[in-house]
Amino acid sequence: MKSTGIVRKVDELGRVVIPIELRRTLGIAQKDALEIYVDEDKIILKKYMPNMTCSITGDVSDENLRLIDGKLILSPDGAQQLINEIQDKLNK
Repeated sequence: MKSTGIVRKVDELGRVVIPIELRRTLGIAQKDALEIYVDEDKIILKKYMPNMTCSITGDVSDENLRLIDGKLILSPDGAQQLINEIQDKLNK
């Protein structure tokens, strides 16, 4: 785990502000849902992605492809974008 050096206090309602720099870096926008995990004494926040959400386009569909034992979900468009990018990298 990488430390950012950023410290925030919990307010009286139990809220913590996530700095804009981190939200931009992680692609978290206003009103985005976050999943909350607990790992021993750590609280982990992760941007919520519903099941069958394409990792590239963000499209949600039961028709999306589930690859690598469900670790990678791709829409047809996302799969094509990935194929094109891989081919571009290999052709350089």
